[in-house]
Parts: sequence; C-alpha cells; structure tokens
Amino acid sequence: MKVPYNYKEYNFDKDIKKIISKNIRKYRKMRGLTQEQLALYTDRSFEFIRRIESEKGRKGLSVETLWRVATVLEVSIDDLFKEED
Repeated sequence: MKVPYNYKEYNFDKDIKKIISKNIRKYRKMRGLTQEQLALYTDRSFEFIRRIESEKGRKGLSVETLWRVATVLEVSIDDLFKEED
C-alpha cells in the first residue's frame, strides 16, 4: 500500500503527564501558592489539583485547565511541557 504523503514516526515515550505535573508543582511553589489557592484561582477542586500533582493519582488535563493553571502561575502553557535536564 502506497502512502500518499511522507510518513514519519514519532517517539511518544515521554511521560508527558509526569512532566506537566512536576512543572505545575514547581511553578506553584515558586509563586508561593498552596494547592488550595491554585484550586480556588483556577475554579477547580482541591482534590483535582492534588491529583494533578500526585505521583499515584496523576490525572490528565483539558486545554482549558492547562490555560487556567498557566494563567494563574504566570507562565506560558509551553513552560508546563518543558522537561528539566
């Protein structure tokens, strides 16, 4: 079967949820906010924010929630995706 475009394989091995989780925690602490404050300012529940940052209960985020979190933490959304060296 001939593919009508140039096929390229991508490596999706990174645990993007873990990277985002660590960055949210890092920027939240840099801003001096508690999980409760981040929940309040983003109009999300404390339990939801706790699970976002948790190793065990890590949860996916909607684009809207990413935008709200980035706005409150005063970072760009792409900062939440950056992997630390």
